Amino acid sequence: MAPHVLEMRGITKTFPGVRALDGVDISVRTGEVHAICGENGAGKSTLMKVLSGVHPHGTYGGEIRFEGEPCEFRDIRASERRGIVIIHQELALVPQLSIAENIFLGNERATRGVISWSSTLVETERLLRRVGLDERPGTRISELGVGKQQLVEIAKALAKRVKLLILDEPTAALNDEDSRKLLELIGELRDQGISCILISHKLNEIRQVADTVTVIRDGRSIETLTVRESPGEPSRITDEQLIERMVGRELDRFYPDRTPYTGDRAGQVALTVRDWTVRHPVDTGRTVVDSVSFEVRHGEILGLAGLMGAGRTELAMSVFGRSWGRYERGTVELHGREISTRTVAEAVRHGIAYVTEDRKTYGLNLIDTISRNISLAALPRMASRGLVDAHSERQVAERFRASMNIKAPTVFEQVGRLSGGNQQKVVLSQWINAEPQVLILDEPTRGIDVGAKSEIYTVIDQLAARGKAVVVISSELSELLGICDRIATMAFGRLTGVLDRDEATQEGLMRLMTRTNPADPADADPGDPADPAVRGEG
Repeated sequence: MAPHVLEMRGITKTFPGVRALDGVDISVRTGEVHAICGENGAGKSTLMKVLSGVHPHGTYGGEIRFEGEPCEFRDIRASERRGIVIIHQELALVPQLSIAENIFLGNERATRGVISWSSTLVETERLLRRVGLDERPGTRISELGVGKQQLVEIAKALAKRVKLLILDEPTAALNDEDSRKLLELIGELRDQGISCILISHKLNEIRQVADTVTVIRDGRSIETLTVRESPGEPSRITDEQLIERMVGRELDRFYPDRTPYTGDRAGQVALTVRDWTVRHPVDTGRTVVDSVSFEVRHGEILGLAGLMGAGRTELAMSVFGRSWGRYERGTVELHGREISTRTVAEAVRHGIAYVTEDRKTYGLNLIDTISRNISLAALPRMASRGLVDAHSERQVAERFRASMNIKAPTVFEQVGRLSGGNQQKVVLSQWINAEPQVLILDEPTRGIDVGAKSEIYTVIDQLAARGKAVVVISSELSELLGICDRIATMAFGRLTGVLDRDEATQEGLMRLMTRTNPADPADADPGDPADPAVRGEG
């Protein structure tokens, strides 16, 4: 059995009012993929920040041993000199610089202070071949998709002669194909003797690529499980076993039973979008959303599925105050009456809310408190003569902290200090507090753990049960099948089908999501009308 390359013993880390880590133990062997899983806020990222020197020695308790030697990392450079490199979920690349410049930024190939570009380019080409990326070294990062940027980050780590590579949610923003390629690369790095720590909420990926998994709950290491003894061996553990250890209980009903809405408006159409067409904001000759029409009823959860680039987010953002793209044509109706949504303020005034997929950039003020963030979308209702009622604001925040199970010591905690799942609950609280009639949720569970996902599914069900019309955009087909009443699909900016819950399958949805451009005459054959994937096409 391979020796341990890393041992962390009794790691304790405290922030004001919060004990983030409480005696965590973890050991990683040479040439092993070691997964760490746990709910948001369990302490996974904090543990890795301790290991990588983000939280320097002296600010935490416990011992770190690397390659058998005690380590006291004062900063990130100190850990990187030993061969420990962390790739965060938010990639640390400079968009305006080339691949080569990014790979060797801060690690330049220079002689007497002068960069050797010939050496830099040759070494970059070698590293790109190693990670399987077919791009020129001079290509700008801004020209690459997220999947390729992730490979550049790994090439950057390899340039530092990495021995232990830490990947924090590496596939969170990737499509299925890019995720598959990345997981294969992780396996190849393991075969080359590089140890990897994988932090992921995708349990199927853990079972697919990890050799060992450590479960962390509430700042404590609960158990370390062997996934497989050797690469290629089937997983010895199940999702259910991991979930039970992560949340401390079995999630018998991961998706809640749908609670029907029986109010006065049951069955009535709330929102109708007709012939909605939007062009790219820069490349105005390119139509990104093309003649899309759909409707959603009170008490209904409508899913919106599609591959990356299908136009789902662009559709949602353009309907919500035309906050993306160049509007060309189309109408929005609320209860059969045409309304104007030319600005976000108009959309909100008419009772439409949009929870963005990018909570950190567009959804939250990270340097402000939970209380202030929750009140943002409903300030007019909480203010008098231009002044916000602080007492009312706090009462509302406390109510949502309890009902949404937001894990924070007080409502005056800075939102940027919360875990991803708790940040997502704050965003949801913000828009639920605005009391909308129509709520559009864009990737509402991206990057959060299974326990928080289950809680958010319950919140979505409760919103529909109260008569809200809910649209859920998700890249996880199992999620849409689990919570939605109907599912619409998009491809190439067009709506390609609408299926009821009882007739939708992952295979049928995928067929609709991968249709070639409907404008192409070669795709004129509508297919077999008896096929559920074709029936209900809109």
